[in-house]
Amino acid sequence: MNKYRIISDGSCDLAPETARERGVAIVPFYVTTDGNTYKREGLEIGEDEFYNWMVEHPGQYPKSSTPSAQDFVEAFEAAAAAGEDVVCICITQKFSSSYQSACAARDLFAEEHPEVRVTVVNSTVNTVLQGLIVLEACDMRDAGVSYDDLAAALESVKGSGRIFFTVGSLDYLSHGGRLGRLAGIAGTLLGIRPLITLREGEIYNSGIVRGRRKSLEKSKGLFLDYVAKSFGGPEDYRAVVGYGYDYDEAVGFRDDVEAGLREMGQSVRVPICRIGATISVHTGPYPLGIGVVGRHPLCPL
Repeated sequence: MNKYRIISDGSCDLAPETARERGVAIVPFYVTTDGNTYKREGLEIGEDEFYNWMVEHPGQYPKSSTPSAQDFVEAFEAAAAAGEDVVCICITQKFSSSYQSACAARDLFAEEHPEVRVTVVNSTVNTVLQGLIVLEACDMRDAGVSYDDLAAALESVKGSGRIFFTVGSLDYLSHGGRLGRLAGIAGTLLGIRPLITLREGEIYNSGIVRGRRKSLEKSKGLFLDYVAKSFGGPEDYRAVVGYGYDYDEAVGFRDDVEAGLREMGQSVRVPICRIGATISVHTGPYPLGIGVVGRHPLCPL
């Protein structure tokens, strides 16, 4: 096995057991529900506790805070102690300063450990799709792909990443200053649901519909259309359903997505992963959608 460690910030939303099994070190974000006390996501505040708080406190808005440079330095030092180089995969820098924190940590760390290589990757995505890119990196590492080849491969595949999703309302995106290109959506109208696409590190308005069911159907359609146009077959991409509070709704959506893929002649099992607090502070408790990213030829099937 290659002697390098894969590190990611907490936006990747890998389950703790998955991160342990795959040898991924997670540098968590911080979240607060009272505006004063910040807790490390996944360590000091759990997903269930956080989502239950949001559901029970409508109209109140939690906040998140980026890992510090020192948080990343500590993760890099743990890799150095094990004799490993580092590949650190961060949330899109257009959403967070986590990438900048990791770069600052790399420069500080290099002063004490010039022998350890550290590559910081701006994934240009976030949440469960970032997790797919991390798993892609793990598969290539475990297949013996070299450090330099892995870094180059991640740069080549990340641009294919897309998330097609909807939210319960635009209130959280608006409060967190994340509307941007979505500002024209009439989100305050009764029953209107936005269709949102994340690509190249930014979110875009993909339309509006009336009702949750139709918004999910349209999100599925956007995903299937992108897959049909961008990939030759199931061996060319990874996909994942991301959800917030309602797991049962996510299962039904996943089943519909898989049925749509079968109609295209592709029998694909799509995993379901929970969107963590880092992202849900901006989406609210009811995000649901699907992410997809291309696979690199160096990655084993």
